[in-house]
Formats: sequence, C-alpha cells, structure tokens
Amino acid sequence: MITTAPARPAAARGLHTADVAAVIVLAATCVVALLTFRDFGMGWDDYAHAEYGGLLLRLYGSGFTDRRALSFVNLYAYGGGFDMLAALAAKVLPFPLFETRRLVGAVIGIAGLAMTWRIARRLGGPLAGFVAVTLLATCPLYVGHMFINPKDVPFAVAMLAATLGFVRAFSEYPHPTVPTTALLGLGLGLSFGTRVMGALAAVPAAAAFLLIIAAEARRSDLRAALWRAGEFLLRLVPALVVAYALMALIWPWSVVSPLNPLRALVYFSHFFEKPWKELFEGALLSVAEMPRRYVPELFALTTPELFWAFGIAGIVAALAGAVQRDRPLNRRASLVFLAVSVVFPIAFTVVTKPAMYNGLRHFVFVLPPMAVLGGLVGALLAERFGGSARRKALIAAAVLAVGLAHAVIGMVRLHPYQYTYFNAVAGGLQAADGRFMRDYWGLSLKQASHSLLDALAARGELATREHKVKVAICGPQRPVRLALGKNYPTDWQPQGADYAISLNEFYCAPLDAPVIAEVVRDGVVFARIYDIRGRDIPSLLTLAPP
Repeated sequence: MITTAPARPAAARGLHTADVAAVIVLAATCVVALLTFRDFGMGWDDYAHAEYGGLLLRLYGSGFTDRRALSFVNLYAYGGGFDMLAALAAKVLPFPLFETRRLVGAVIGIAGLAMTWRIARRLGGPLAGFVAVTLLATCPLYVGHMFINPKDVPFAVAMLAATLGFVRAFSEYPHPTVPTTALLGLGLGLSFGTRVMGALAAVPAAAAFLLIIAAEARRSDLRAALWRAGEFLLRLVPALVVAYALMALIWPWSVVSPLNPLRALVYFSHFFEKPWKELFEGALLSVAEMPRRYVPELFALTTPELFWAFGIAGIVAALAGAVQRDRPLNRRASLVFLAVSVVFPIAFTVVTKPAMYNGLRHFVFVLPPMAVLGGLVGALLAERFGGSARRKALIAAAVLAVGLAHAVIGMVRLHPYQYTYFNAVAGGLQAADGRFMRDYWGLSLKQASHSLLDALAARGELATREHKVKVAICGPQRPVRLALGKNYPTDWQPQGADYAISLNEFYCAPLDAPVIAEVVRDGVVFARIYDIRGRDIPSLLTLAPP
C-alpha cells in the first residue's frame, strides 16, 4: 500500500540524494534536447499547425479583423497555444520555424517532467520524485512525442499542471491558497484551451471530492461536510475565471459563441474523417473497428516494462489506500485523483470503442500520472531495504538502470524516431515490423530527402534552377519540399518523376526499381529512395493514404 512522506520544514529537509539524482535526470534531458532537437523531421500535420499559429497571431495583430483562424480547416476546434508560442518563438530564435517548433515542444515536455517530479515528491518524498521523473524521462512514447507532437504532449502537460493544482487544492482543503487557485486556473485553462478533452479532468476531481465529502460526513455529520465542500468550491471560483480567460486567449473560437466548446465536444465525440485502415496485429483494420484491446495492448507493448509494472502497482495501491481511514484524507484524495486520471480514459475507451489510430499518441496524457504512481511504488519498495537515504537512492537508481536499459538503448538506436519504440515483451521493433504501425507520423522523410541529396551529390547530379529533378512521394510532401528545396518539384504521382521517396508502411507499394538509399533503424526500414527514371510506375500506393 502506498504511504506518503510527511511534510517537513524546508530548513530540515536539506539537499536529499534523490533530489540531486532527479535534477541530474532533468539536466541530462535538457542537454539531450538541446543537442538533438534539430534532428526531428516534420509529419503529416506540421505545416497546417504552423499555418494555424500564424493565423492566430494575425487574428490578434489585426485587431480581430483577420478572422481566418476561426475557420481554418478543423483546427479552429482545437486550441492553438502551442502553435502561437512556436510562431512567436520563431520570430526571436535563430532557427527555422520547424526546428523552433521542435525546440518549443522539447521545452514543454521537460516542463512536464519537472511537474511530474514535483507532484510525486509532494506526495511521496524525494525518492518518489526521482523514480517518477526517471520513469517518464525514459519512456520513449513521451520523449519521442514531446519533440514532434503539437497537440497531445502540450495537452498532457496542461493536464499535468491541472493535476498539480488539484493535488495542492486537496492538500489545503477546504481553504486553497491564492497561488494554488491560480495554478489550478492556469492548468484548467491550458487544458481546455488545448483540447476540449480537458473535460476529462472532471471525473478524477469528482471522485476525489466525493471521497472527502463521504469521509468527513462519516467522521462528523453530512451538513458540516457539505458546508466545507461548498466553501471549498466557492474559493475555487476564481480558478474558473482564470481558466476561461486563458482558454479564450489560446482558443479564441471557443468564446466566439458561448456554446462553441460544447459544439467541439460533440464534433470530437464522433469520428469526423473518412475512416481509413491501419495495421494492428498484422491485419489491416478500419480505425473505426479497432478491437477494444487496442489501447491496453499497445500500452503493454510500447512502454517500458518497468514503467507499466510500477504504474499498475501504483494504481492498485492508490485505490486500496483510499479506503484506509487511518491515512490522511487529503492525501487519499490526491491518490484517488491520480489513479482515476489513468484508469478512466483507458476504461472509457475500452467500453465505448471509439475510432482508434496512430498508436497511443492520443493517450500521452495518462503517462505522467502513471509515472507519479509508479514513483510512489518505487519509493515504497526502496524504503523496504532500509538504511540511509543515500543507500535507498542508490538502490532505486540501480533498479531503474537495469529495468529501463532496454528503453534507453532503444531510444538511442531509434533516434530520432523514439516514438516507434516497442519493448522486450513485444520482441522489439523488428518483431513489431509488419504487425503494427511504426513511423505513422512520416518523420523519416526528412532523412530520406537528405539521403537523396547525398546520393545525387556523389553522382554530380544535383538539381539546378535550369535542370530540376522531380520527386514522387508516398507520405507527407511538405517535409520533402522543405528538405529538398524549389529545384525538386514533388507530386503524389510517379509519372514523369525521376526519383521516388516512399515510407515503408503498408499503404506505400514496393516499387520495381533500383533502391539508392534506405532509412533504417534497428534493422527495420523506415523509408526508401528509388530511382524510377524511365520506368512505368502506375502508382506509389497500395491503398488511399491515411
């Protein structure tokens, strides 16, 4: 069962060995991010999101006369906080726009790591904080997406800010302080302003809140419990005001009409695109007909084994601890909040069976609370060994080093495609090849484009303004256009093309043409470059692209 560390005065705490270790993890992540953020390519949605960010800035810069952002494709139904921030950062940083977007994503992802550390440390002490931040910092699904994903990781970090706000609010129940109220408003505003799915926070919040009311009613009487509950809610009203104002800032469409957030919720409650097929367990299945096991199975196969083992143990221990009346009530409420934050979205998906695709990118937001719970369990196990704080921290570090070695080595081998990781239970990426989607974001086309340029340079055949080289593409075209430049016109159609760049996914057909280069990671081909000059290639596709 999870126990939580009692709070001590700052002067008494000193510099804990586990805190030093956690800071080292954060610092190492920062260094890696600074050294590698330029390596990550563009995906299917990057260009549209960059346009959306620019349109939002024009909306404000024009005094709301340029309103194109309020009807831009379907992105108006999402918040644009990340896209605006990246567009602003690109105006001051010395990097191209899309490299800046990668750096901004990394900064947001690292902020999520820091908040994960802070929540786990608050609930379980320094050792829990160290274990939690290490679990998340070595989770390829989180690390890979924090560089490339303009929606799901910013949403995950926003939800994490709201989680920290709720944990603080429950610890101060029924009189949350002004800083806590402001933090909660910030987290809720960022969550709703990023994706309307921020409404999911209501379920774990309600579970924790009802636990407090029920426990206090049992201890004293229902009227007193309800009075304190009402006082608590009243003090949180300013948080809702802050949240609404922040939501309006980063998601202006949401306040054009008071009902727009509800319209967005209805819009996303049904699959809004023409269904396509994706690879799952070696079969091509419609995304609207994926089996209920899709999310649980991919969690088991694409996150490090130690991550989900500790996480599941943490969920069980948190829920078991919630019924122990001798535990501090506010901490029991926080643990229930974390457990429900992980369990409810997954259970809801299993029960309702919505359209599912692109692996687990839509569920990145459950990783941080799961890491927190895993950190609490890891700290509890380390405490069983006894000894000094330094000894416990060293034991935890040793267990983490062994248990997460496969994931860390995998991230190094797969760079910059960490998000394609499969764990040892799955047999690694080679065993998953041909059974599950890999580079569904299309990131490898950046490296494939560079490989084409290298091959042409070696032959002395680089394109010029007078002698252009046409390239056919199976995959997102924008990354190739950006990498190759204007002298390399691109098209979906292979007719008349000189070369073809193709993702090695099921919807791209293997071509009967010489392969001049491949993008390979861990023995698996991610993309190929073909010489198709003088060849009759009717199509690059086996199916319509996703």
